[in-house]
Amino acid sequence: MSKYFIAIVPKDPLQEKIILLKKQVAETYHSEGALRSPAHITLHMPFELEGEKEKRFLNQFRNIGKGFTSFKVGLNNFGCFEPRVIFVCVKPCETLTDLQKKTVQFMKVNFSVFNQSDDLRGFHPHITIAFRDLKKPLFYEAWKEFAQKEFQEEFNCNSVSLLKHDGKNWMVEQEAVFY
Repeated sequence: MSKYFIAIVPKDPLQEKIILLKKQVAETYHSEGALRSPAHITLHMPFELEGEKEKRFLNQFRNIGKGFTSFKVGLNNFGCFEPRVIFVCVKPCETLTDLQKKTVQFMKVNFSVFNQSDDLRGFHPHITIAFRDLKKPLFYEAWKEFAQKEFQEEFNCNSVSLLKHDGKNWMVEQEAVFY
């Protein structure tokens, strides 16, 4: 059974800039989990598909961006989910929220795949740089550093990416370009 998730993946040079933050966290605070995937904003949490359902999904994925046009995504400093996760904050954006809702609906209606975390916590767009493997005492040390840092970036979003787990890391499998 294959494991996937759906996200917005910024391109270089922003991708590399965020990867450098992840590497800094890994080296300084021993949290390497965020390095197992490219920098991304999750639109749909991980799910598993197999057989005909997987084939149908892979054939239809490119349609997920239908009806959307390119839009700007702003990044603004850092936030956290205490006591383990540190992330780059994403500025509120109605188009991004609409895209996430459409993605969740697309998966629910077409493939009976549900986004349980959305039901529980709501959509909180972010780009993780320190993952759940960050130990509590080191979280507070890292958060003291990142809470003071500034990070202001903007990127053009013109696609949604499908990431597939290869047994160790998440890799971009497909892109659905907006049209």
